Amino acid sequence: MKTLPDILKKEKYKKINFKVTKTQHLLLRASINGVKGNFILDTGASSSCVGFESVELFLLEAKKSKTQASGAGATGMFTQIANGNQLQLGSWKLTDFELVIFDLSHVNEALIQYKTKPVHGIIGADILMKGKGIIDYYNHCLYLQ
Repeated sequence: MKTLPDILKKEKYKKINFKVTKTQHLLLRASINGVKGNFILDTGASSSCVGFESVELFLLEAKKSKTQASGAGATGMFTQIANGNQLQLGSWKLTDFELVIFDLSHVNEALIQYKTKPVHGIIGADILMKGKGIIDYYNHCLYLQ
């Protein structure tokens, strides 16, 4: 009998490992425009995002956005948008990637209270959908095609 990793490898899926933090968040490493950072994998986040403080770090060209963000207890948050970026998770790559930029301080403050390292951003459902994502919670890995 074939295992899930065997089947997914045959279907050209790429395996990306993640860690489970003390707060039960799924933490993974990603590169945006060639710069590595720490990100939460969040199936409930519709869009992938980074905090305002990471705009220069990831070489983003932030532009005005009319969209307001909400989530994790906050609503009506001002956002910006950055188009034309490159994302890499393990060996899986995506070009011409759009990122939402907003204030992640409330997320990082909560993580710090639990003595967990802050993150640069969130990988959301937009990436999971584009990559036909499959999450293997037991083995702590994400598969993207």
